[in-house]
Amino acid sequence: MIISVCGKPSTGKSTFFKAATLAEVEIAPHPFTTIKSQEGIAFVKVPCVDKEFNKQCNPRYGYCVDHQRFLPIKLYDIPGLIEDAHLGEGLGLEFLNDIREADVLIHIIDISGSTDEKGNSVPALSHDPLKDVRFLERELDYWYLSILKKGWDRFVKALRVDNLNIKQSLEKQLSGLKVTEEIIETAVKKLKLLHHPSEWNDNDLINLARELRKATKPIVIAANKIDVAGSEMYFEKLKEEFQDYKVIPCSADSEIALREASKHKLISYIPGVDNFTIINESKLSREQLNALNYIKNNVLKKYNSTGVQDVLNYAVFDLLKYIAIFPGGVNKLQDSEGRVLPDCFLMPEKSTALDFAFKIHTDIGNNFVKAINVKTKQAVGKDHLLKNLDVIEIKTSK
Repeated sequence: MIISVCGKPSTGKSTFFKAATLAEVEIAPHPFTTIKSQEGIAFVKVPCVDKEFNKQCNPRYGYCVDHQRFLPIKLYDIPGLIEDAHLGEGLGLEFLNDIREADVLIHIIDISGSTDEKGNSVPALSHDPLKDVRFLERELDYWYLSILKKGWDRFVKALRVDNLNIKQSLEKQLSGLKVTEEIIETAVKKLKLLHHPSEWNDNDLINLARELRKATKPIVIAANKIDVAGSEMYFEKLKEEFQDYKVIPCSADSEIALREASKHKLISYIPGVDNFTIINESKLSREQLNALNYIKNNVLKKYNSTGVQDVLNYAVFDLLKYIAIFPGGVNKLQDSEGRVLPDCFLMPEKSTALDFAFKIHTDIGNNFVKAINVKTKQAVGKDHLLKNLDVIEIKTSK
């Protein structure tokens, strides 16, 4: 699972990345602060099943707070894209190639309208952020088109001469973008491209590129800087104009402030919630208290969270449709070192009990006999489809 943060320069991509990972990254109010992709560990949040067993879990990876389990995921910060990136403007092609492997994109939008097309600072509300959504769509669509059309005449001729399978050939041509035969077939049927590719015109090709991009690079929009006065106007316009996208109000700056304060034990805060508790007010300066009150009143109370955790969870569980599965035993939830429910795995939807066995270890998959749903104590077979937050025990022949 590869999740990439992208968008034009200076919208708050690196701020969002730091808020999600607490990685040390350079943040500055000018374009191209980030000139090379960065990788970090962020976390998605699920209700921990330990509460159902009246236990407290001991995660090996991630952490658990108040029975909220945080599971590690990889997050990539992609440098800012500019107009005509697909033509190689700036470091455009290099940046687009960084997106190539992504399973889902988090598009960071400066919803306050205080960043122009090139990433320069402008007065708040003076730039229409709706243009930025169309900009990314266009760059990605034409990038897909350029890959699709690479050697197109040769490709079409080979199809005719060698009587090749169109879907298989296109999948091979676009394999680097994670395009499958099934995705190609769905797009071709939707666009009614039932004739031979030699008859497809430029309009057909750009429409096909767009459908393939939508299928392989789903996008969630983080409407960042929502705390700036007047931003709500653009937020509502964005939701109305782009109803195919999930648009989540976000304040990455606020999330950084809360996580840093929590890290230094100044407040008690769980990412993704609508409140925090001050632990020791005497250790906070007047400026810090004012900042925390501002976040509470202008972000948390208005939008129920800073949005950062909501964006990550939506990307993984709604767009990619992953499920969280816990290994456990009917008679014992501890591992050999006494840790309770130490592991939790993120699995693709429609994963089976056998898929889960192989996820744990190849030997366990190879020697699979049956699985047991620990919550219901029912035995299930290898083809049993797992559900989110299942606790599964695997029985093997060894």
